[in-house]
Amino acid sequence: MDWGMRNRLSRVFHKDGHCFFLPIDHGYFQGPTRALEKPGQTIKPLLPYCDALFVTRGVLRSCVEPVGGKPIILRVSGGTSMVGKDLANEVLTTSIEDIIRLNASAVGVSIFIGSDYEKQTLHNLAELVNRCEDYGIPVMAVTAVGKEMEKREARYLALCCRIAAELGAKVVKTYWCAKDFDKVVNGCPVPVVVAGGPKCETEKEVFEFVYDGMQKGAVGINLGRNVWQNAHPVAMAKALHAIVHEKAAVKEACEIFDETKNR
Repeated sequence: MDWGMRNRLSRVFHKDGHCFFLPIDHGYFQGPTRALEKPGQTIKPLLPYCDALFVTRGVLRSCVEPVGGKPIILRVSGGTSMVGKDLANEVLTTSIEDIIRLNASAVGVSIFIGSDYEKQTLHNLAELVNRCEDYGIPVMAVTAVGKEMEKREARYLALCCRIAAELGAKVVKTYWCAKDFDKVVNGCPVPVVVAGGPKCETEKEVFEFVYDGMQKGAVGINLGRNVWQNAHPVAMAKALHAIVHEKAAVKEACEIFDETKNR
């Protein structure tokens, strides 16, 4: 791995090798998502607890402070919406020149394995890797499932993660699954980051799947809605940071959450 690639990866991963990515890219297909209507205000108190922001170029330029901020993972795929026919019908939306211009530490692209647009989205990933390798920019593949949430089981997720790594992704973001998540991680030769998915009912439920994912080999998390849609987002971010970087157990995370929210 070239110096530039290693250096950029070291920006988004903490020195312990773990990571807490905070995604605020939801608007690219959901529009003004609840609690993310004003992204700049939403993320300001959360920045001390995350390692990098996952964001589109539009929100980055208009809402994120360019001085003294967090490293950026730039969302570079899109072209569909919640009201469209198929969320999987994505294209690459951002040029390599703009990626460099924005000084992104990494880029992220969704792949939809098993969908009608499988080949198209895998080609998006391969093409992005081809372009970014020339400039030492790491690519994170997002194993998206669109509206078909039932696909989140180990055999499917392991397939997605391995294909993403085979095509050159340096990091893979995927969903946690209750059974055999360790097989998903062990079958992927690059770091695996746990996605948040839909908002959970309780804080403990979030802490449980994050803790389990870390115990089974994930290097970190990419959680948005379960943080900034929580009634106490700072407490949530602090507790998750403790699981990821301080090896806190679920009980400890719950205590950190309760203590912080009651201040």
